Amino acid sequence: MSRRPTIHDVAREAGVSVATVSKAINGRYGVKTSTADRVLEVVRTLGYETSLVASSMRSRTTGVIGVLVADFEPFSAEVLKGVGAALRDGPFDVLAYSGARHAGGEGWERRSLSRLSGTLIDGAIIVTPTVINIVAEVPVVAIDPHTGPADLPTVESDSFRGAQEAVRHLVELGHRRIAFVAGRPDLRSSIARDAGYRRALADAGLPFDPSLVGEGGYEADTVRGVTAALLRRADRPTAVFAANDVSALAVTEVAAEIGLRVPRELSVVGFDDIPDASQSVPALTTVRQPMQRLGGEAARLVLALMAGESPETTHLRLPTRLVTRATTAPPEA
Repeated sequence: MSRRPTIHDVAREAGVSVATVSKAINGRYGVKTSTADRVLEVVRTLGYETSLVASSMRSRTTGVIGVLVADFEPFSAEVLKGVGAALRDGPFDVLAYSGARHAGGEGWERRSLSRLSGTLIDGAIIVTPTVINIVAEVPVVAIDPHTGPADLPTVESDSFRGAQEAVRHLVELGHRRIAFVAGRPDLRSSIARDAGYRRALADAGLPFDPSLVGEGGYEADTVRGVTAALLRRADRPTAVFAANDVSALAVTEVAAEIGLRVPRELSVVGFDDIPDASQSVPALTTVRQPMQRLGGEAARLVLALMAGESPETTHLRLPTRLVTRATTAPPEA
């Protein structure tokens, strides 16, 4: 059957009425066991699936948790794996959704929630939102939340300590001119990584030089431009800390294009530990945040909220750790 099977197809194949198919699928009384078994076998054979919208209209629930992302990039992909693993053995399906982003991209999650909540999903997890608070018909949890005070339950990593450890590692190797390629300024994690960078410099007695900070915004072209400007300086930095791994890998690419050898002439540290970090050549030194655990904890939190429970905390912060690989070394004498 080339088209999607309908409830009428199931009824015809099973030799029963549409009403009987509906009762069998929904476990209602009035259908013989043998008839229900025959109907369900036809359902499996044809691959028929009931409409989520129709189901929600009947029961006010859909059995689906939505994970809303701006893009399917490495960080959100790892988070999705964690959500899927946490919900794998339960009754809920996962809907990964990336809505169209309009000019500037701000507020995409509000538009997405207005389309999904109440009809397609029973709860939502939003990854790196662009707004502070969100009003929705279903429980919502934010991963890597927006900056500023928020009533939204959140799950995030300890970006401050992670950044502090990354820069401390570079200082201990002997670097004194350490640049920072920052991320999105509207995310709490980006602000914390900037603060951790500055604290590590202060702890080492090194002055903060604003000219060594470039805002990459997690956008590849912007990161490349910022990096090129930093590395072409006469007094260029000997090391770069980037706010995420995608940015750090872009830094190593620009360094190679300019003719700088990593790590001999430039050390680079990232943040996240996405799969590409260990597979790149040279392998990237980075701060590992538990991305899949972020997704798992967010899933457990949204399940508790959906069940009407009051969790002990609705703001979780998970630890990070430095993973030393091949992109960091002492500066050349």
